[in-house]
Amino acid sequence: MVGGGPGVGEGPGRGPGEGAPALQPARVATWLVVGVVTILFASFTSTYLARRALPDWQPVAMPRILWVNTAVLLASSLALETARRAAAQGRGTAARRATAVAAMLGAGFLLGQLAAWRALVAAGVSLATGPHSDFFYLLTGVHGLHLTGGLLTLGYAWWRAGRAAQAATLATAQAATLTTVAVYWHFVDVLWLYLLVILFWA
Repeated sequence: MVGGGPGVGEGPGRGPGEGAPALQPARVATWLVVGVVTILFASFTSTYLARRALPDWQPVAMPRILWVNTAVLLASSLALETARRAAAQGRGTAARRATAVAAMLGAGFLLGQLAAWRALVAAGVSLATGPHSDFFYLLTGVHGLHLTGGLLTLGYAWWRAGRAAQAATLATAQAATLTTVAVYWHFVDVLWLYLLVILFWA
């Protein structure tokens, strides 16, 4: 704006990068990532379905711990929703606490996935066992990598929630950050449910 006045969406005492409009590029980037990951797993699915039609396909039994892992991951989404709503209400400390819970549950899911892999190996199921086990390790491994990326974004949201808890002017930005992070995190959760269906019930 000519004359050096505040730009659109900037309120009094709000510095650059502290308002919700500054997060718009992050939201666009998040949806782009969601689109790219969707295409990636769609290609995996088409290959998986084609491979499953061949006569040498031998299905692998689902490790029971995957049920626990699924519950833990869904609980992390609930915790993140709690954080998002707390941020929208201006309760920065509560939002930060709930974000930490969501991150810990997400990390617990990853540890549970490693336990599932170990259970399969102990049962004699490895990459060399057959095509179904190959796809199980591939799909769950790639999903785990994307969830790890989600944990990094949760860490950023936790840090930003800490700033908002100390400065009321950041409350809007905090809520916007958690909303953006939640888009990706909930997508990863839904993707996991999709993989369960494809791998064991489709």
